[in-house]
Amino acid sequence: MMILELAFTASPERLAARPAHRSFLARLHEEGRLLAAGPWADDSGALLVFDVERTELGRILDADPYYRTPGVEVAGIREWAPVVGPMR
Repeated sequence: MMILELAFTASPERLAARPAHRSFLARLHEEGRLLAAGPWADDSGALLVFDVERTELGRILDADPYYRTPGVEVAGIREWAPVVGPMR
């Protein structure tokens, strides 16, 4: 499982790109590759939880131009091994 953390700035490009990005995320969720995603309450960034390997996450990031949009920064990518909860 992979965790992606994003950092945001108040860029108009980011806000314009967000609807297409969210549609892409909805498709990943329907396919079971994205378990959860959402912005921090203060909209300073977001957290996404993927049920994929690191190489597949790289392909996902390459396929969605949102991650290269001004105002969006990939702040971190970490492998996660949950031991409690419905995710494993």
